[in-house]
Amino acid sequence: MIPSVAALAAAAASLSTGAAALRINVGAAAGAASSAHMYGIMFEDINFSGDGGLYAELIRNRAFQGASTSVSPWTAVGGARLSLSTTQPLSSALPKALAVTGGSGAVGFANPGYWGFDVKVQPYTGSFYVLGDYAGNFTASFQSTASKETLGSVDIVSAATSAGWVQHNFTLVPTKAAANSNNTFSITYNAAGVKGGSLSFNLISLFPPTYKNRPNGLRKDLMEALAEMKPSILRFPGGNNLEGDAPPNYWKWQNTIGPLKDRPGRMGTWSYQNTDGLGLVEYMQWCEDLNMEPLLATWAGLYLGGSLTPQSGLQPYVDDFLNELEFLMGDAATTKYGAQRASILGHARPWRVNFVEIGNEDNLNGGPASYTAYRFPMFYNAIKAKYPNMTVIASMETKSLPGDAAQDYHTYSQPKSMIGDFAKFDRYDRKHKVIVGEYANINRDSASNMWNNRPLYPFWKGSVSEAVLAIGAERNGDVVIGLTYAPLFCNLNSHQWTPDLIAYTADPAQTVKSTSHAVIKLLSSVRITHLLSMTGDPPKPVYYVVGLNAATGSRVVKTAVYGSPSGAAVSMTVAFAGDAVAAGATATLTVLTAPGGENSSNAVGSIAAVKTETTTLTAGAGGVFTYSLPDLSVSVLEVKGVPGS
Repeated sequence: MIPSVAALAAAAASLSTGAAALRINVGAAAGAASSAHMYGIMFEDINFSGDGGLYAELIRNRAFQGASTSVSPWTAVGGARLSLSTTQPLSSALPKALAVTGGSGAVGFANPGYWGFDVKVQPYTGSFYVLGDYAGNFTASFQSTASKETLGSVDIVSAATSAGWVQHNFTLVPTKAAANSNNTFSITYNAAGVKGGSLSFNLISLFPPTYKNRPNGLRKDLMEALAEMKPSILRFPGGNNLEGDAPPNYWKWQNTIGPLKDRPGRMGTWSYQNTDGLGLVEYMQWCEDLNMEPLLATWAGLYLGGSLTPQSGLQPYVDDFLNELEFLMGDAATTKYGAQRASILGHARPWRVNFVEIGNEDNLNGGPASYTAYRFPMFYNAIKAKYPNMTVIASMETKSLPGDAAQDYHTYSQPKSMIGDFAKFDRYDRKHKVIVGEYANINRDSASNMWNNRPLYPFWKGSVSEAVLAIGAERNGDVVIGLTYAPLFCNLNSHQWTPDLIAYTADPAQTVKSTSHAVIKLLSSVRITHLLSMTGDPPKPVYYVVGLNAATGSRVVKTAVYGSPSGAAVSMTVAFAGDAVAAGATATLTVLTAPGGENSSNAVGSIAAVKTETTTLTAGAGGVFTYSLPDLSVSVLEVKGVPGS
């Protein structure tokens, strides 16, 4: 059993001479400023993490997008027949519709959602478009799949006509909560009221209450899990999903804005159709809601399959990205795309974008030569000419960087390899900053091939190794912009990649915040604004960073203990120089451990792998703190100060 933090602190002074020990001498004066964006998140639609995940839309295949000719997963109700029709499109973006014919009595169609619906006694906001003559009511309802019980329904008076598409809006409040998410949603109507024998339906949508009640918004429990980490930067929209596998399927910003009926969606790189309901505007609102800086990526002329845009054909894509930036940041009165933003969205106030990334992983798929020769320089020069203070990030590590360009480092590895990255950031040229745009431990050291047979959930030893990487980045906060864990989400019913930071199903009670989530939450909870000088023992097996939070005056020591000899606890001595910390000063020590051992994971039905213990410590003579930390632990010591000191 792992001893409590309090017991370790009390025993620190009496540890035997042979026990592991470490001393840190902390300078008094604040040094280099550390990045304000150190802990962030990266998002792309993988593992049904947008549609079927963070994007709160509950209906699967709501608008019959993509190349499929199947009505799946919709099923007929009451003897009706379902087929796809292209006779009279709802819009040019949504040319296919669900044609419902035949049957008698109550007929219609049902949807299983993204592997179920979480039904509670709360308002669900829905809408659908209808084409055809029908006099009567439509009924929208939830049913339990197991018991066939109706959990709630609402009647909507028909305004349908064969003259054109008519949108119908409704609010459905179930009369009882479901025992689980094994439920369906249906829309039915009286076949006798239909003239002409058939009706067509499209853009059938249903939302639960969303985070901060945003229309077309995001799922509350997943946003709340992200908010716990206090992320300060969002890298989007990918990742591989930015690029597309082959022409023309890269992410086009114009197709993700405006009314949903004008968003065609596209085939993503993870083998399923993206609705693009979660689009550029929703990403910016996400940044607003969690107080994050947007890091906006653009396609850079290379598809994942290797199709490459020649230099002679790249300029239109450069211009298009400048148009996107103007759409977000342009003045509504004086710029073309700023005016478009105000007109389409009613959003006269510009957003602000300080970070952009050109492409994604252009070190792969034959991309490096063209990237350094012309693709990155063309984007960089055009952006810096218009936005000289913007940070422009290359999507790979390279020494061929113009001006003040930054670079992106991605690492997926095993614990032993991630530990080796601790000192990596010491070696960077201070002129060219770096972001760790994707990082995660993905397998155990015992795996001979880290890419095969990966665990479903992050595990404790891997999460501690990620903390070591993060602390190495924080020690170089003057050059490291931040770290963004990837992938962020995983729908447990259908996924292409594991492990991931947060896993979920349709039932919010089954949302799993991983051991890595716990580590990021702790390290992000107290930010370092300025580094403090450190002398003393080298950072092994205790990997550490010391800094100042200028806003609070707090001194902060972040540590990860990894690989202590024989797994022994480490006796810590932290001495603060000068009069910054005096005898009798108090500090809060928060320590994360895993009582179940290095392979402990959080999982559905079992989310107690990580133990959090907080203790108040008092400084001895000379402002020295002594305490002990167990092996495979992550901790933060915060010495309270005077704001602005």
